[in-house]
Amino acid sequence: MTEPVRLALPADRDALAALRCGQEVLVTGTLFTARDATHALLAREVQDRGALPFGLAGQALFYAGPTAPSPGRPAGSVGPTTASRMDAWTPDLLAAGVRVMLGKGPRSEEVRAAIVEHGAVYLVAVGGAAALLGAHVVSADVVGYGELGPEALMRLEVRDLPAFVGIDAEGGDLFSSEHARWRLG
Repeated sequence: MTEPVRLALPADRDALAALRCGQEVLVTGTLFTARDATHALLAREVQDRGALPFGLAGQALFYAGPTAPSPGRPAGSVGPTTASRMDAWTPDLLAAGVRVMLGKGPRSEEVRAAIVEHGAVYLVAVGGAAALLGAHVVSADVVGYGELGPEALMRLEVRDLPAFVGIDAEGGDLFSSEHARWRLG
């Protein structure tokens, strides 16, 4: 068994290009939470202003909505949500500069192509492990859209958050390759 790759965020293009589909990673650094409502607002900002707000260019989006902080912790549970729900907005956000996404489940062919075009990566976390993932959050602050409550744009600082490379910068797709390997469906 190989050791997990340590991925520091924000990551430069070389670090992202070195990742391969299926690799285990331990993420340390900044993740910005963004679910459906936040994606719609971010896409509107990109359309209206031609750029990502809140310094999100070059950053990572985590498809999650943290629960209220547990006693003595900056956040409660932080579980990934289904990434395909963000697919309609993702190509535009990647073109505007988002470099890493973290969620769960497969992505559309359009998103996979946009990941390759922009040298980005899609990381996946195990669903149902929200309490475990929340234990890796070292700080959490709302940076935008606070009126959305748990769907607000939050800056999370994480340490050694476990994930896997779902789609790498060359288009290797864990969901396609494993589907074929195990002849699922």
